[in-house]
Amino acid sequence: MSSTIFDRQLLRARRRRAQALGPATFLLDRVAEELAERLSVVLRTFERAVDLGTPTDALRRALLHAGKINTLIAADPAAATDDKTFSRVAADEEALPFAAGSLDLVVSALALQFVNDLPGTLAQIRQALKPDGLLLAALLGGETLMELRQAFAAAESEVEGGLSPRVAPFADLRELGALLQRAGFALPVIDSDRVIVRYESAFALMHDLRRMGASNALVQRRRTPLRRATLMRMAEIYKQRFADADGRVRATFEIVWLSGWAPHASQQQPLKPGSARQRLADALGAKEISAGEKPER
Repeated sequence: MSSTIFDRQLLRARRRRAQALGPATFLLDRVAEELAERLSVVLRTFERAVDLGTPTDALRRALLHAGKINTLIAADPAAATDDKTFSRVAADEEALPFAAGSLDLVVSALALQFVNDLPGTLAQIRQALKPDGLLLAALLGGETLMELRQAFAAAESEVEGGLSPRVAPFADLRELGALLQRAGFALPVIDSDRVIVRYESAFALMHDLRRMGASNALVQRRRTPLRRATLMRMAEIYKQRFADADGRVRATFEIVWLSGWAPHASQQQPLKPGSARQRLADALGAKEISAGEKPER
């Protein structure tokens, strides 16, 4: 049984607040454009696709513009909307309502990092895909907001004599690759890139995080208000450690890309041990030396 890391009801409330504030969508827009570009190199059309949990319509619009999908369904907990451009279904990323083998494609942008049971979600996606169906997703990786994490840890240790969870613990590449294989995906591919955003101060970064709906939604977050002395010291440490020559500070967002296919007989299979038709030594033009034999000098 998985532990509960994120308060998902609070997360949804934070996203509604972000919409009211005027959302900061630059990161999501960038990811949506690249995901659509990555899908464009796949030489096939997908009959029925689901966009799982992406907070805005940016990805859906980019995918429809690319013309690779016949039917695109938006799946999120708040499915009610006046926008009739897309079919929508009320669905939480942790409890998918799709029948086994009913989807050709599942995509997701900057949503899956906030599920409590990522292995379970990946397994549900794998089950919902038809044979040779594709998962293509982007989520925040372990290096995301490392500067903010370090500055808060140093400030709280110095001012309050202890630490509390302030920034979400995102998964790293090796963990995610193992999770794809564990969920039964074939041909899994994991890669990442870093986006460095510069801000006037740590406070400007935190304002953007609120407008992204990405402020602290950890279940184990401290419930008492943050002390002003701690906050000010955090900003000082952030500037001391992570400012450029012009005084602006850096914030790292690591984007991890996942892709995997539901197994199908037509896919490439690894060769069985001993089935190679040519020895490696022959291919390299080298002399093969048996174990324990010393090379000639």
